[in-house]
Order: sequence, then structure tokens, then C-alpha cells
Amino acid sequence: MQESAAQPTETVPTTAARPKQRRGFAMMDPDTLRAVCSQGGKTAHAHGRAHRFNPEEASKAGKKGGTSVAADRTYMATIGQRGGKAKKGFRERQAARRQAEAETSPSVCLARLRAEKPG
Repeated sequence: MQESAAQPTETVPTTAARPKQRRGFAMMDPDTLRAVCSQGGKTAHAHGRAHRFNPEEASKAGKKGGTSVAADRTYMATIGQRGGKAKKGFRERQAARRQAEAETSPSVCLARLRAEKPG
């Protein structure tokens, strides 16, 4: 697709030898892009090519997807293990951070100084 001479091209700084130029929707300002997208959505609905889920349809679709994924028990076990390990690691990092903060808090430092100070 060739660029027309009427449309100025914006250049985006890149590390490549040639700067990348924005074209098409990327070149549009946000207000124009929003108007074009809105018009496209309205047209799709008017021609019957678009579909809007109601809550019941969305629920049925979610359950259907969930049952197809849940049919593979080894996959479900794997993702459950990953979640558990991630949660355990988060808790350990959180406990270590709390410990470090407690050791460097001013009240703890003063208490140490008082305990170390003779007399």
C-alpha cells in the first residue's frame, strides 16, 4: 500500500538504521480514531454482523470454555501447582521484606543502641 502525498508521515525513533514511520490508524489523532471506530461498530450492528452478549449468554460461554479446559486434568494440575508455588514465593518475599523493614526501623535501631550501650 502506497502512502499518499496528502498525508504527512510521522517518524518514531527506533534503534534501527531506518526510522519506523507510522501509517494508517497509528497515524490518526485519538479523536478521529475514536470517531472512525465508533462508526464501524454502529455499522456492524446495523448490518447484523455484530453481537452483544447478555449475561446469560456470557455465563454459558464461560462455562463451556471452562469445561473444555478442565477436561485436561494434567493441565489443570500443572496450572494449580504453578499458582501455589507463586503464592508461596510471594509470601516468602513478603515476610523477608517485613523482616528487613523491622530490622531497619528507627525504634529497633534505638533499642539496639540502648542494649549495646554500657551503663
